[in-house]
Amino acid sequence: MLRALAEEHDFTVFAVEFHNPRPDRIKWVRVPVPTRPLALLFIAFHLLAPLLYFLHKFRTGSRFDLIQMVESNLSFGAICYSHFCHRSYLRHHWQEGRPTGLRGYLRWLDHWLHATLEALVFRRAQRIVVPSQGLARELQREFSFTSTKITVLPNAVDVEQFRRPEQFNRSEFRRMLNLNDGDIMFLFVALGQFERKGLPLLMAALKRLGSKTANIIVVGGEQDLVEKYRALAVAQGIEANIRFVGMQSDVRAYLWAADAFAFPSSYETFSLVAFEAAVASLPLIAPALNGIEEILQDGRNGIVVRRAVEEITAALKRFLALSQESRDSMGKQAHAAAATYDEARFICNWRGLYRHWVSPAQVHAALATSPYVHAE
Repeated sequence: MLRALAEEHDFTVFAVEFHNPRPDRIKWVRVPVPTRPLALLFIAFHLLAPLLYFLHKFRTGSRFDLIQMVESNLSFGAICYSHFCHRSYLRHHWQEGRPTGLRGYLRWLDHWLHATLEALVFRRAQRIVVPSQGLARELQREFSFTSTKITVLPNAVDVEQFRRPEQFNRSEFRRMLNLNDGDIMFLFVALGQFERKGLPLLMAALKRLGSKTANIIVVGGEQDLVEKYRALAVAQGIEANIRFVGMQSDVRAYLWAADAFAFPSSYETFSLVAFEAAVASLPLIAPALNGIEEILQDGRNGIVVRRAVEEITAALKRFLALSQESRDSMGKQAHAAAATYDEARFICNWRGLYRHWVSPAQVHAALATSPYVHAE
């Protein structure tokens, strides 16, 4: 969005880390705070970012027409770009996949801090942008006053980048994973939080399935998390049918080599990785969660499951029983459903928001209610 709209607007980004797509058009003000643990990052950013914002204005004389923030990471701004409802997650989903030990406590603390400030941030915001209809429903259920403020702008999927190229040697890549042409490869991708994303349930289902041809490839996870789950696979006796490849800078080859994307997550707000898998022509095996519900149709482009070992086992067995022609058809239908969420649509949506909602008259009207928005 920044890259595409940089010719139309001048952006200044206050962030801890930022890969600037247009240094000639976009200014970056680094907020030097620790990135771990997340709870410390949240607190430190809230303290330091406003100071740097006002210092930047004082030094440069900048007068911003609009301030846009991410979730409750800042306590002021006209647009809140929210990708999570922390209050809803803690109330309804935290117990399903909570991690244990110190890691679990620190993650709970981070969610609690976000949830504590959500009401304040949402009340101050003039517009709340969310990526899915499901997240919009959650915010309205948790904060009824947001109903007139919410705009749904789906995330962008790079359709061309994730489309499987004809020259991709699928058999050769699968051999690198010790898979034969007759094996079925279920792919699971997550940066971390394996509990919430449903990997323990998927592993238990694989054990119960007892199939020699069914395999799970796990992409993502820091080394300590991967080692923990690798040991769990050995304890369950499924180590021959599950591979952990860790963090990957490019997951596309794994998507192109797989037969289906298995993702029994407990909570999502859009699940970009599921959309990317669908664009790569993979049938989805997942719950009808926020975002995913907008494209997943049971039996047409995937299989809808509930988060229970028995349900997931039955879904895997159901997929194994399909003919190759039926699997290919599911993959094509998944691609067709997700391909409409392309970058052109995403950019058009944001262009419309900036040009029509943030009109000069509305920017000046915002001045009356927010001391933090300044217009030239």
